[in-house]
Amino acid sequence: MTVVFKNLKKWTEFTKGSKYFGKQVGFVPTMGALHEGHASLFKRSKAENEITVVSIFVNPTQFNNQNDFKNYPVTMESDLHILETCGVDYLLLPNYDEMYRDKYRYRVEENEVSSILCGAHRPGHFAGVLTVVMKLLNLARANKAYFGEKDYQQYILIKGMAESFFLPTEIIPCATIRAKDGLALSSRNLRLSASERELANSFASELKKKDNIEKVKENLINKGFQVDYIEDHFGRRFGAVHLGDVRLIDNVSLS
Repeated sequence: MTVVFKNLKKWTEFTKGSKYFGKQVGFVPTMGALHEGHASLFKRSKAENEITVVSIFVNPTQFNNQNDFKNYPVTMESDLHILETCGVDYLLLPNYDEMYRDKYRYRVEENEVSSILCGAHRPGHFAGVLTVVMKLLNLARANKAYFGEKDYQQYILIKGMAESFFLPTEIIPCATIRAKDGLALSSRNLRLSASERELANSFASELKKKDNIEKVKENLINKGFQVDYIEDHFGRRFGAVHLGDVRLIDNVSLS
């Protein structure tokens, strides 16, 4: 049974006790609306650690579009079912007032990798991500934390932050989990209409083509996508597109 902690003081006290302290701990931070991609992270953590901790916190500071924040899917009943099925030991479920007692006066920022790709299109996004992940890593006190490669830019930034601030947690990348038609699993997929979902499967297939960037953009626009960017970095091709009011991101290896 997954034990739920909603109070950070009680959680902190618990982590000092014999049931937690000194154990090999794996941690997966999430914003809920869990799917098989998240489940793959939970299962890997279970295989590599004595204890697996998951957090669910829809972090407002990483949303530059407040409508996106308000419309972010909340599926707590099914989330708890997935956590139980995967054998997650503890769920950390904090609220905004506890997570941001300082009202976001203190924040973590990076000034290179965060300025490209999603950082160039979502002002303040990565400051919000890095700040909340720093808080969560400090709360979890885990040996390892697991992040999906769908958000590869995020993974690079979090890994760099952990190394730069001498955090004791190892940041582990995990392969992107895809639907049978190739679309990267994402909580935002729940907001796609039936026709948008059918079209979305061509996003990954276009990224995987050996065409040049401009040709990929042209193909996606002709199919009905609004393109934020298609760019090559770190030996990977990255893309961000919109279908209706839903923004999708993905990346594929160029090798």
